[in-house]
Amino acid sequence: MTSSGGVSRRDRAPKGPRPRPASVLILALALGAPTGCSAQDDPTDLFIGAEMERQNIPGLSLVVLQDGRVLKVGGYGLADRGSGERATPETAYKIASVSKQFIAAGIMVLVQDGLVGLDDPVNRFLSGAPRAWDHITVRHLLTHTAGLVREGPGFDPSVVQTDAEVIASAYSVDLLSAPGDEYEYSNLGYFVLAEIISVASGRPWTEFIRERIFEPAGMHSTRTTTLDPGPDQAIGYVDNDRLLVADHWPALRPSGAFVSTVLDLARWEAILYADAILTESSRSAMWTPVTLEGGGVGPYGFGWQISDQGRRLVFHFGGMPGFRAGYARYVNEGLTIIFLANLDDIDPYAILVGVANLHLP
Repeated sequence: MTSSGGVSRRDRAPKGPRPRPASVLILALALGAPTGCSAQDDPTDLFIGAEMERQNIPGLSLVVLQDGRVLKVGGYGLADRGSGERATPETAYKIASVSKQFIAAGIMVLVQDGLVGLDDPVNRFLSGAPRAWDHITVRHLLTHTAGLVREGPGFDPSVVQTDAEVIASAYSVDLLSAPGDEYEYSNLGYFVLAEIISVASGRPWTEFIRERIFEPAGMHSTRTTTLDPGPDQAIGYVDNDRLLVADHWPALRPSGAFVSTVLDLARWEAILYADAILTESSRSAMWTPVTLEGGGVGPYGFGWQISDQGRRLVFHFGGMPGFRAGYARYVNEGLTIIFLANLDDIDPYAILVGVANLHLP
């Protein structure tokens, strides 16, 4: 499989507000700069092609950045096996739990605005929350230390319902641990955070994040998952052997809410090197592992997983029917790798580590 390059398959200009200078730089580098080698001899292209063949991945888009600047960008394979449409850097994919960083960023914008405090109790924003939730704070929700179950019992991917309904379905469920004591990954916690954004901002969290994060970052292709996938969106597949078209979930999950492209995520990566949306203190807080009540450290910050085993890594993977995503920042080396694929049952670690080994010193 060879890279299809960085040209839009519809040659259309992005719509919406004019991107900020960092976004303009990313767009120019991604769409105009050569990747340095031909598809036949570029090591990254060769590795991705071999890995896609090994894992039977239909389509994949990739960007590699150094200190927020694009080193490598490409699309590989097919976005749609039925039509034969190829994957490009502008192909949109569901990014699943990679979305959590944007919910967390929305919270941090409200913290910067003085409308939310990290140690505010959740019952400040939720009416009807049970007494057992009295000691859960915004910080606990961000770091998966609230003691909440992984999923709201009332969540049904085939049913459109409010976040408040899903949250209320968990009110009668016992906490897994006392708030702050243990790290327990919880999608439900990010439903609660989305509701807090809506309550604190006075408008739907979808609008708030679009207006305060995506538009200023120039992320014009990033949006919530909807009934209409849009003409630029890849078809998702399940079952590695048969590659069946995945079911589409009409329910909007704040824990995995967004569709995006590697070019838009590259624009976001450039923003993370500046104070345009998040201040330095906000970004530092998001990338600091949580300290548990007993003194231990959990593997999570605010919307990001964190590892420091030889190399400091701030990252997140995401998966949902038909799609897999990975976003990894090697902090000390300034290297970032982002990939999006239209098959869910894959090994994202193999892709990340393989590409990283080609670019890390």
